[in-house]
Amino acid sequence: MQLTAHQIALLLKGTVEGNPDVSVNQLAKIEDAEQGSLSFLANPRYEQFLYQTNASIVILNETFVVNRPLSCTIIRVQDAYSAFSVLLEKFNTAKSDKTGIEDPSFIHPSAKIGSNVYVGAFAYIGLNTVIGNNTKIYPQTYIGDNVQIGNDCTLFTGVKIYADCVLHDRIIIHSSTVIGSDGFGFAPQPDGSFSKISQIGNVIIEDDVEIGSNTSIDRATMGSTIIHKGVKLDNLIQLAHNVEIGKNTVIASQTGISGSAKIGENCIIGGQVGIVGHISIANGSQIQAKSGIGRTIEEEGKKWAGAPAISFGNNMRAQVVFQRLPELEKTIEELKVKINQLTNNQNQ
Repeated sequence: MQLTAHQIALLLKGTVEGNPDVSVNQLAKIEDAEQGSLSFLANPRYEQFLYQTNASIVILNETFVVNRPLSCTIIRVQDAYSAFSVLLEKFNTAKSDKTGIEDPSFIHPSAKIGSNVYVGAFAYIGLNTVIGNNTKIYPQTYIGDNVQIGNDCTLFTGVKIYADCVLHDRIIIHSSTVIGSDGFGFAPQPDGSFSKISQIGNVIIEDDVEIGSNTSIDRATMGSTIIHKGVKLDNLIQLAHNVEIGKNTVIASQTGISGSAKIGENCIIGGQVGIVGHISIANGSQIQAKSGIGRTIEEEGKKWAGAPAISFGNNMRAQVVFQRLPELEKTIEELKVKINQLTNNQNQ
């Protein structure tokens, strides 16, 4: 993909300083860029590289003051970091712009496939499944019966979508993630064994959700496990049956959320967090990595940390006290000696 500075400025609504006809065909970090590369500068700590870079074009903030001569063309925008992310997406889209159905793959005759769809080799698309326009199904992906997938979705290699699940528009699911596997439901029996409880619900994923690799989202026992609009899930996350994640919540790697927990909107959940089942987390909650949430959080917009989790401020104060425990123990022992001495003096 090749673009000129003029074309990039039009795309980003920026202004060109330098040669508007210079072209680039790749993106690069400012310190590593070569001729034909496009880069950006948003962090002042990297300013030195601006005057050394071999990049043909560099994107800068409108407010940035250039103090030395430059060898590159620059494009000024309101927010260089956000502008560069737009270009990253454009280059990535161009690189992965595949269409057509590769052979061998299996598409059930009853399935409905939209326009401009890509189906990679060894993919399987089941009975009565619907695939929307511009959606990409990469090789070795399994899509079960009665699944609905909307427009502009991307399912990377090895994704598994079990029967009856519903995916809305502009969803990205990375390799080896499983959507709709059975929830962890077993009834204890008098002889100590466990009888499996059938999981007959599904998973619903709304618009603009992105899910990392090797994540598992269980189908509901009855009803639906629901991932609302704009949620971002990292790699290696476990969401159990009937969990509900509120819109625009982000969850980092290795977090596990137990059955029927309800996570609010705009929450930020760190890595390795454990959340018990059948509780609710208020909107805007921020949970530090490795925390354990064992009760409902009703206060919105609060920070939590620790296992079991307490307010973030109390957790920080507790950690300070914890580090001083040896010193405090010594002080207590000294006080005990003085108390004993005073008591003995009074008794004499």
